Amino acid sequence: MVFFVVAAAAPLTVIAGGAVTAVAVTELIAVPIGYLVIALVLAVFSAGYVAMSRHVVNAGAFYSYITRGLGRRFGVSAAGVAVMAYNLMQVGLYGAFGFVAAQVLDTFGVGVSWWVCALVGWAIVGVLGLLDVSLNGRVLAAMLLAEVVIVLIYDAVMISHPAGGTVQWDALDPGQLLNPSIAAVMVVSVAGFVGFEATVVFSEEARDPKRTIARATYIAIVAVGLLYGLSAWAISVATGPEAFVGRAKADGTELMFNLVVPYVGQTFVDIGHLLFLTSLFAALLVFHHTVARYSYALGREQVLPPMFGRIVRRTGAPKYGSLAQTALGLVVIVTYAIAGWDPVDNMFARLTTIGGLGVLILMAATSFSVIGFFRREPHDEPVWRRVIAPLLAGIFLAVLAIITILNLGSLLNVDATSPVAWGFPVAYGVIAAVGLIWATILKWLRSDIFARIGLGVETSATPDSGLDMQRSHRVGV
Repeated sequence: MVFFVVAAAAPLTVIAGGAVTAVAVTELIAVPIGYLVIALVLAVFSAGYVAMSRHVVNAGAFYSYITRGLGRRFGVSAAGVAVMAYNLMQVGLYGAFGFVAAQVLDTFGVGVSWWVCALVGWAIVGVLGLLDVSLNGRVLAAMLLAEVVIVLIYDAVMISHPAGGTVQWDALDPGQLLNPSIAAVMVVSVAGFVGFEATVVFSEEARDPKRTIARATYIAIVAVGLLYGLSAWAISVATGPEAFVGRAKADGTELMFNLVVPYVGQTFVDIGHLLFLTSLFAALLVFHHTVARYSYALGREQVLPPMFGRIVRRTGAPKYGSLAQTALGLVVIVTYAIAGWDPVDNMFARLTTIGGLGVLILMAATSFSVIGFFRREPHDEPVWRRVIAPLLAGIFLAVLAIITILNLGSLLNVDATSPVAWGFPVAYGVIAAVGLIWATILKWLRSDIFARIGLGVETSATPDSGLDMQRSHRVGV
């Protein structure tokens, strides 16, 4: 479970790409402490999140939690936002994967277009998406361990070779939190953690979800937060705090590799580039599974057509949810290739940022739904988990979501009046409204389906639905 969610966070991708880009965009060196603060906030969020996971086991995660806490109409509305957000995250990653893969091949003298590499990755993810999830876990484990090892080696090299010969701690100075611009750092930082919440998506396939989900969630947050904070600080040590912003703008995603190459050699840096590629692939695979399981949960309860609630009998993987996501990925890759759009700036950066905004909105709503759930269904949970933690997290995340929407143009590197800047937030609003309307229609015309919304494993809407608990032991994450 930990391998799945940390792989979704794609540590090497976030450190080499996200952290450096955050410094360049915000022109602040507070990114290391920003990661640590966000990790703390998400730990507070998880207090209520995992408490609810002990009482609600459903692959729909945010959808099912919001349903049980705020009502079925809001649950279906959240489902639409979740499907859109995670699909954007997943298909956006194909742009970066194709671009980095083409660069890696170019070092070996093989010149291919980014979209060719993206299609190869797409095909592999499509096949793995239909296989036993435990097999996928072993693949992710090998990739992630190698990725973390190379990051830690790079960190050690950068810290042991500080700019000016002295290790400086300016990037970790808590006083930077008083800077009015720190909100921008928080917005960018939270995107690096998207994926940790997926522990609940795999809850029906965990052998002991009441213990596994909580442990995996906290381990993922602590591990990712410390790794991000350490690595971003290590980069600031190697560049020197004064030069950090300038080097981030000049070197971009190559900054970390450029800092270590004089000490480890080009071969070791090439290995890092290769693991950068596998980091992207791991995130692609996990988000594919996440989207497929959301579709499965909605199909099982007939919020989506019942066929989405069917599984591959041999492996237990969601069948049509996986195939639908694979089809969407193909359409997006081909569209970008034909249009000649940039795979990094237009596809990866924009789509994943907009997807991250959707997840941020869902986390805020889920925090308040935890409070609603425990008011409706009292359980033996301390008041910290039932009320205080989710309230604090909900307020913080809601404010952060609003700031993100207001500053989306600058985050996407477009004018604030651009349709790209305002169109996607409007699209989320439209999707949410459609969900409310559809839930109302179901209540009027199909009250039996409406009554099952959000119940997950407590009900079965189709004969072949069933990542049920007996099968879960066979599939077992």
